[in-house]
Amino acid sequence: MALLELHDVHAGYGPLTVLNHLSLSVDSGERLALLGRNGVGKSTTLKAVMGLCALKAGRIVFDGHDLARLAPHQRAHLGLGYVPQTRDVFPSLSVEENLVAGLKGRPRSAIDEAYGWFPRLAERRHNGGTQLSGGEQQMLSVARALLGQPRLLLLDEPLEGLAPLIRLELLNALKRLTEQTGIAVVIVEQQIEEALQYAQRAVILDRGRVVHDGTSAALQADRDALERHIGMAIETH
Repeated sequence: MALLELHDVHAGYGPLTVLNHLSLSVDSGERLALLGRNGVGKSTTLKAVMGLCALKAGRIVFDGHDLARLAPHQRAHLGLGYVPQTRDVFPSLSVEENLVAGLKGRPRSAIDEAYGWFPRLAERRHNGGTQLSGGEQQMLSVARALLGQPRLLLLDEPLEGLAPLIRLELLNALKRLTEQTGIAVVIVEQQIEEALQYAQRAVILDRGRVVHDGTSAALQADRDALERHIGMAIETH
């Protein structure tokens, strides 16, 4: 059985329906890239899973639990982690205090795990959230989510606005983490080539539904599909 299943999901905001007949699944330990043009429902998919937008029809099941009646904090308790596009770092708190907020009852010593994943954070542990670069804020947001020991981590455009070297550092750390811990990751990203290099599988959305589902390697080699569904091509290697 898949870890996460979306069955014929319709979801949106108020009268606006963004997701239409969306069905997809994510297996335990899988790295999935969720791709598509702007406005096709990628971020809304993550929000629907977390209970941050209205589920109008269909079912969302995580680890055998129907999520329809569960609040976001209850979904997090089941093992869902979420890093929004806004990062949501607490600006008045230090790096270490931000990490404490993600412990979810674990001992404070568990923070050392975060410093092992992202050594930059150890160097900045006493800095406030507003004193960090964009890349450091993103590392902090990801580390805080991971300290809660999720079984599935949802990442909404984690590479946005970051320099190429920082993007590479962040993705390499994420790849090591997912390989070591076995958690599943769904990454929404506009940096197509880097997302495909990180993920094992790629799903493309258009108008709120799946129009492509296959391995990342196959999509990297399929320039026609990239141009048709995303409006761009990447360099093939």
